[in-house]
Amino acid sequence: MLPASAPSPADKDGLHPRNRHRGRYDFAQLVAASPALAPFVTPVAHGEASVDFADPAAVKALNQALLRQFYGIDHWDVPAGYLTPPIPGRADYLHYLADLLAVDNAGAVPRGKGIRVLDVGVGANCIYPIIGHHEYGWRFVGTEVDPLAVRVARQIVAANRALSGVVDIRLQPHATDIFSGVVKPSEHFDLTLCNPPFHASAAEAEAASQRKTRNLGTGRGAAPALNFGGQAHELWTPGGEATFLWRMAEESAHLRPNCYWFTTLVSKKDTLPGLYKSLQKLGATDVRTVSMAQGHKVSRFVAWTFLSTEERQQWRQKRWAAPAAPAV
Repeated sequence: MLPASAPSPADKDGLHPRNRHRGRYDFAQLVAASPALAPFVTPVAHGEASVDFADPAAVKALNQALLRQFYGIDHWDVPAGYLTPPIPGRADYLHYLADLLAVDNAGAVPRGKGIRVLDVGVGANCIYPIIGHHEYGWRFVGTEVDPLAVRVARQIVAANRALSGVVDIRLQPHATDIFSGVVKPSEHFDLTLCNPPFHASAAEAEAASQRKTRNLGTGRGAAPALNFGGQAHELWTPGGEATFLWRMAEESAHLRPNCYWFTTLVSKKDTLPGLYKSLQKLGATDVRTVSMAQGHKVSRFVAWTFLSTEERQQWRQKRWAAPAAPAV
């Protein structure tokens, strides 16, 4: 079984065509939506404005403004040191997941609360459920091993009316488990998604942070700052990405009838052959790799299913029968 590689508009145009964050940020509009951003906005070349992306406080303020202006989220915060993710990239993953569903649905994205998505490692930020529900009306279950992150994510859900009743945050009681312990035997998900810890050790994560700091032009001998933050479990895991995704593949095989598409971001190309081999051995019936380009950075996610063609057709007829808008 060879994994299919889906063509991607991002290969040519950058962010996904439906991504609300294509082009430059309009800082005047963002400050109008969230005045707390104003102190972080400074002029740059050619009369344009920006923020210092090496400053964690600036990144957080920018995220708060983006979430308020584009997604109707008035109350959003994360504890110091926790991951403050780049919103455009997170939105891209969700839009390409919508396209993945649309391919099996005559080109129309299945929308609404009938579509259930499992976010493995939702984090304190709760970004994927926020964007995915706003853009497509999907319901989410977010899992997390960190009790504080669970508490903060639940606070975000409770504080924003738009998320009430459509986002369920669950504590994963076993740090090495992925689906086990949080997915009920009777539950079904149309998608799972995951942004796994990419690094194999704290030292590797620190080295990556130093490279990022130098690329941002803020190295100059200063101690590197994780501008997007991240706790240890968000950034690294023993064995790194490859071991984490091997465990994910193994556990997904025990939920064969419970999910239409399992998916995960994959940071390193070297991880792909081992993941493909594991999925083939486990009996995945379809494996696809979707590329996404964000500026000069190219990322990807891998999707797989254990359902047969007939089972997928039955799934769609049962769960996706409501009218859906075309994916454009």
